[in-house]
Amino acid sequence: MPSDDWHNILPPMLQEAGLVASSISDIAPLTGGVSSDIIRFRTDDGRQFCAKRALSKLKVAEDWTVPLERNSYEVAWLRRANSIIPGAAPQVIADSAEFGTVILEFLPPEQFDNWKSLMLAGDADPDIAATVGATLGHLHAATSNDPEVAETFATDSLFDALRLDPYLRFTATVHLDLSEKILAVLAQTAATQTALVHGDFSPKNILIRKSDNQPVILDAECAWYGDPAFDAAFCLNHFLLKAAHIPQLEPAFLTSAIHFYDAWIACFPPQQQAMVTRHVLQLLPCLLLARIDGKSPAEYLTTTQRTLVRSAARELISQDHRTLAQLISDFAQLVQNK
Repeated sequence: MPSDDWHNILPPMLQEAGLVASSISDIAPLTGGVSSDIIRFRTDDGRQFCAKRALSKLKVAEDWTVPLERNSYEVAWLRRANSIIPGAAPQVIADSAEFGTVILEFLPPEQFDNWKSLMLAGDADPDIAATVGATLGHLHAATSNDPEVAETFATDSLFDALRLDPYLRFTATVHLDLSEKILAVLAQTAATQTALVHGDFSPKNILIRKSDNQPVILDAECAWYGDPAFDAAFCLNHFLLKAAHIPQLEPAFLTSAIHFYDAWIACFPPQQQAMVTRHVLQLLPCLLLARIDGKSPAEYLTTTQRTLVRSAARELISQDHRTLAQLISDFAQLVQNK
């Protein structure tokens, strides 16, 4: 968005929220997303905030357009998450459905690390993984089978446009021999509606507070009342991708994946754990393949690494796994043996 537009939009939003700000300055773009314009700015009294405006066409190579109303669901998810776990998400300062814009508290890099950046720098801390997994699990548990939350986040068509279509349906068109299995997983995911799903639970959208290693979750544009296994599989996918990308740290990343999963699944009642786990094991290899040949490929993998992950993911989709440990072990062997 041009600077002049920010100057016109943000001061009235701040004033409507009860914050006096006759002008804004020091506008700086923030990186990391493909679906929004994001900036940091200062008000005339020196305070810093973050502003985010949803884009109708995402910044990826493939043609990918999505509705702008996702902004209102993101705001609702952030507020809901903070009501369950205070500090689990940035505080919403102001929002405007008219402009598709939200103003959030600014989380300074001196106090927070981006989890994806930590991982790519070689940090595979299993304790952080477990803390993130437990946070996600508590959010899922607190919204489980809640009719009010289900009504608020009845975003099936939006979730399809943002996640099911670009990740699963599109990948099925690239790998026609696996299409039936991938589309069956898609249908199962779409039909499972039991908890509030973030939808983009990726390390790039998670900040780790330096003082206590607690996570702060960002970018909830894909919020949906649906299958909690999607969030877990979406995040677990990144441990496998990082293991392929940094082979010398493969055992550490795969161990962290188990720590994440164990902390997350422990939040579910024992009678639900088997079904939720089964969904994770079916989703994970499909999402792994989608990060190679879907509309949002993992940008940091080399051509050789992409080939390795593609081959491994195809094998894993064709197999049945009873446990995450078994799937991860098979992934490690497939990548190492190529």
